[in-house]
Amino acid sequence: MILESALLDVLPGQEETFLTAFARAKPLITVQRGFRSLELRRCLDEGRGSRFLLQVEWETLADHTEGFRGSPEYQQWRALLHDFYSPFPAVEHFDAPVISA
Repeated sequence: MILESALLDVLPGQEETFLTAFARAKPLITVQRGFRSLELRRCLDEGRGSRFLLQVEWETLADHTEGFRGSPEYQQWRALLHDFYSPFPAVEHFDAPVISA
């Protein structure tokens, strides 16, 4: 299992519209091969209410980078969500935990 992680800085004032669009986009990713789970969390720190943390679990890295990103659903995902970000987020992938409690 791998974990995809991205900090999403949404344009100020667009947070609720973004959340509505994300709810529409979510089914596009959940049907993908290798998809395991998704969490979107809002930052609680002062002045960061337009920052969100997206974490998606995939079976393999290729399920995300080749499967989802190469799919027609990804084009719809982009159309629904990518205009909300400034700056555009860096997406990183992490292996299984090396330490956990």
